[in-house]
Amino acid sequence: MHHIVFLDRATIAPQIRVRRPAFEHTWQEYDRTTAEQAAERLKGATVAINNKVPLRRDTLERLPDLKLIAMAATGTDCVDKAFCRERGIVVSNIRGYAGHTVPEHVFALILALRRSILSYREDVKRGEWQKAAQFCFFNHPINDLHGSRLGIIGEGVLGQGVADLGRAFGMKILFAAHKGKSGLGPLYTPFDEVLETSDVITLHCPLMPETKGLIGIGEFRKMKRRPIIVNAARGGLIVEEDLEKALEEGLIAGAAVDVTMPEPPPKESVLMRMLERPNFILTPHVAWASDEAQQVLADQLIDNVENFARGQPSNVVSGEF
Repeated sequence: MHHIVFLDRATIAPQIRVRRPAFEHTWQEYDRTTAEQAAERLKGATVAINNKVPLRRDTLERLPDLKLIAMAATGTDCVDKAFCRERGIVVSNIRGYAGHTVPEHVFALILALRRSILSYREDVKRGEWQKAAQFCFFNHPINDLHGSRLGIIGEGVLGQGVADLGRAFGMKILFAAHKGKSGLGPLYTPFDEVLETSDVITLHCPLMPETKGLIGIGEFRKMKRRPIIVNAARGGLIVEEDLEKALEEGLIAGAAVDVTMPEPPPKESVLMRMLERPNFILTPHVAWASDEAQQVLADQLIDNVENFARGQPSNVVSGEF
């Protein structure tokens, strides 16, 4: 009989139903688990359900019964996959659940910045509308998306979803070629050209050694059209100190970030300091988190567990995620 332990149930909203697998099992769940608590809590477990708890070699070596790590997320960078391959532990993940929620969140951020919505809201709270003594006032820039250029870094499901919404707004879509690469085909625009000519730039690529610090001050200085930049992909893709400098120097018109490294960011971090800026938005890694998307995630998670138990594992991670 399988013993299933969910290490961090609180990473899925309480209103989302996580059904119990349709086979004989025992179930234990915790709202949160630290790296130091993981080995003790997984003692005797054959299945670990995990979202963000680090499961490194020193922890996994102490878990001889473990057969499956079912990730309640797409990313698996918190798991030592090399050790899992050595030990024959299957790692599964969640795929294709965020195709609507992430692009919609990205466009909420884009529209908020492009139309200065937060700044106008603050003005209304301060009584600026009454001071204007007319039906409207013009304290902040407002720009349409129609006819502007949308640069997308990352051409997967989420990048394509953002592109679909961009086309609906009448934007010109540019998929960036991988940095430093050429000859990738007609879908791609050279990376530097995307930086130089886009009015909005949005990131949808994984965090890997070659993408860490993908956007730094050198890249910001190439952004001739002072674009808005949005990161709802992974913390670490943008150099935070350089993002602050780009805003200070007016190299970009605004920025919105939904992902940080670490999460949550420390109170003294650059990103928290930038919250005083009217053209910067920080959301707490919730682009993925519509109720609809979370329910798809939860259902797929248990599908993966059930498929493993019947000898037909699904969404098995074989490479880097």
